[in-house]
Order: sequence, then structure tokens, then C-alpha cells
Amino acid sequence: MSLFPIRCFVFRFVALAAAVLIAASPTLAQQGAGEVFKPQVGQAGKDVVWVPTPDALVATMLDMAKVTPQDFVMDLGSGDGRTVIAAARRGARAVGIEYNPEMVGLSRRNATAAGVTDRATFQNADLFTIDLSKAQVITMFLLPSINMKLRPTLLNLRPGTRIVSNTFTLEDWEPDATQTVGDGCSSWCTALLWIVPAKVEGTWRLADDQLVLKQQFQMLSGSLGSTTLAAGRVRGDEISFSVGAAKYTGRVDGNTIKGTITGGSGGAFTAARAAR
Repeated sequence: MSLFPIRCFVFRFVALAAAVLIAASPTLAQQGAGEVFKPQVGQAGKDVVWVPTPDALVATMLDMAKVTPQDFVMDLGSGDGRTVIAAARRGARAVGIEYNPEMVGLSRRNATAAGVTDRATFQNADLFTIDLSKAQVITMFLLPSINMKLRPTLLNLRPGTRIVSNTFTLEDWEPDATQTVGDGCSSWCTALLWIVPAKVEGTWRLADDQLVLKQQFQMLSGSLGSTTLAAGRVRGDEISFSVGAAKYTGRVDGNTIKGTITGGSGGAFTAARAAR
């Protein structure tokens, strides 16, 4: 029997399979046609589908984080690059972390069109493998499960790091501020801000008394001597709590807290962490 019919059949099968693959893959179809990649809302990604943050909410998120030209902003799951570009337009250095290489290419083209390539860059990477420690501000629009997977890393960042999320929470780590946008936004319109708190739980020596602090994220409880603390809170490296009529406000610097007392006896105070 001649092998020619078999070879023709195999060739036709391979050609048909390739045609089906190209038709099913926007990437291959667009590359074959020479078209520029255009993302579709709801398209699947590694861990999430792509839904862009409305521009009005992007502006609110950056406002809440008080982004300045001195900041380094990291956007996790940066999509088409709009948050990174908006931060760069404010003078900040910003980098987007995006798993989809076509989105990265689109973001770079958008940054070029906006004239901010000197401050806006994009990395094709998995957000769980990236070092976040240099960021002053982190922005994200991720699913709650992804937020929770990131939470231990976020809590270990430098105290004072600002984290802003579109809509989705960090569960029992309550936000320090929440804002919902009305004008110019019809869906996904709530921004949530967290300030990474210094880790202060433990026993401290304050004058002749023992200061015991218990910490649940940014909220504090505990006692100074035999008196229970009230209204305890940590915001970055800033700490405040009340003991009776006296309000203590200070700044945490490693194993030392220095600040002032208003009300009560008044004056300055220093607390040193007790040896563990």
C-alpha cells in the first residue's frame, strides 16, 4: 500500500489542528494577523480574571495613599498599566507586576503613549515571587483569596507602607480608611487603605512601670502598671493609647518608643522593650 494517502491524511490533520488552535487562541490569531493585542474584560489570567479599575477609583486610591514624587509604587496584577501610569504622572516611580506577557507589552505601549517610561516600568512575573520590601505604596485589585495569601508578606513590610485595594478586603485586618467613589464610577468603586503597623506586642519598661501591649494588627490593648489601656492604636511607626486621663503618643524605633503625654502628669516618656 502506498504511504502517500497516509501522509496526506496526517498533513491535513495537523493543519486542521493548527487552525483550531489559532482560532481558539486570541494570542496566536492576533500574532498571525499582525494585530495589536487588545484585552477583553473578564479574560482569564493566572489567578484572576482581568477587570480594569475605573480611572476615578485609581485617582482615589492614589489620593488615599498620598502618593508623592518621593514614593515607589508597586501595582500587583497591573493589567493594562493604568494605575502605574497614573502614579508616574504624579511624579512617583512605579512598577507593575503582571503575569500575562501580552498585558505587559500593552502596558509598556500605554506608558510610552503617556510619556512616562522614565518612571513607569512593568515586569512579567508572578506577584508571589516579587520582593515588595522597597515599596512605599502597594496597590492591588485581586480576589480575597489572593489578598489573604499575600497578607503575611504585607504585614512584614516596613511600618508605614501604604496598601490600597480596590473593593476586596484583608478579612479581619480592618482597613484604616475606606472611601467609595460616586462620580465617574459605576462598579468596583470602593478603595480600602491599610498602613502597615509596627510590631509592638510584648512587655516594655516605662519609667518605674511595666507597659504590656497586646496587638491585633493596628489595634492595641493591654495595661500600664495596674491600669488598663484604652484607645490603643498603631499607625505605621506612630503609636497612641490612653491610660486614665493621660494620652500617650509616640514613635516606635525598634526596641524604643519615645513620645509625649498630654493630660495627667504630662511631659515626655520613653519605653524600652524588655528582654525576651
